[in-house]
Amino acid sequence: MLNFFIERPIFSTVISLVIVLAGALAGLNLPIAQYPQVVPPQVQVTTSFPGANAQVVAESVAAPIEQQVNGAKDMIYMGSKSGADGSYNLVVSFEVGTNADIAAVDVQNRFGIAQSQLPADVARQGITIRKKTPDILMIVNLIGDGDKNDPVEENSRRGELRIEKHLL
Repeated sequence: MLNFFIERPIFSTVISLVIVLAGALAGLNLPIAQYPQVVPPQVQVTTSFPGANAQVVAESVAAPIEQQVNGAKDMIYMGSKSGADGSYNLVVSFEVGTNADIAAVDVQNRFGIAQSQLPADVARQGITIRKKTPDILMIVNLIGDGDKNDPVEENSRRGELRIEKHLL
């Protein structure tokens, strides 16, 4: 059988191209279920209270917002930061598979309830509520300890390769 393809190189090339095209078409037509969501969607709330320190921001801005946002549907956890410059940042994480648009609307509705309890300066500065998607979960570096002139070839000969993982 090997001689058949060696004697007919054009036929071999055509068969190879047909196989490659069939594989490309199959890859493009894979259902979306083959690529599941692995990153929880997040909603970020940002505002500022000019002239306030971190403790005042935590007591007068963070507390009312977090009380209302706590318990949102499919919420996993939330984390907030109050800055010494009067800035406030809240990140709410939801279950994997939750629609980020619906989660953002839910947080915005809950924030609307807390808005009457916030200082007037915060309302004047404005509040930003937006979807946030942390896409990168891990970065992998391949590092070899071989020849400085050709590290890939030298390490492959000796079988040495070190893998570093950096979780973000």
